[in-house]
Amino acid sequence: MNTYKLTLISLLAAICVIGRIGFQFLPNVQPVTAIIIIASAMLGVLPGILIAIISTYLTNLFLGMGIWTIWQMIAWAVIALLSGLLGKYEKFNNIISFIIFSIAAAYIYGLIVNISSFTYAGNFFAYYLAGVPFDTMHAIGNGAFMLILYPILVRLFRHHKR
Repeated sequence: MNTYKLTLISLLAAICVIGRIGFQFLPNVQPVTAIIIIASAMLGVLPGILIAIISTYLTNLFLGMGIWTIWQMIAWAVIALLSGLLGKYEKFNNIISFIIFSIAAAYIYGLIVNISSFTYAGNFFAYYLAGVPFDTMHAIGNGAFMLILYPILVRLFRHHKR
């Protein structure tokens, strides 16, 4: 990994931190998932996982640390892994596929984070159902951020590949 790629990962993580803190007044609406999906599909799995871990840790320093921090890192890392694998297929690399996957990723994220709640809350199903409206807000936010960020970031990453 060269200096340019490390700088790009750092900048994307910083954008995630600013975006997540800036949109904290809207529950579960932040650009983090969209950025991780695009970065993983275009740059690879490792950069996406690094962005996920760095941005989760830094934002939770401001928003509050807890057992959920680890599960948020795991959830976004799983999304980065799936995005990196899907990004290898040419048919996936269009805005419609990215929007559909980003909406699905919100529910994947919610499922993984809610699995952690089972360890201390006890009743997974009730806890998961209570979180579905927040997952839906996350899905709507992901679709909107993907619509806005996809053209910008794809152009940046294609320039990077040249």
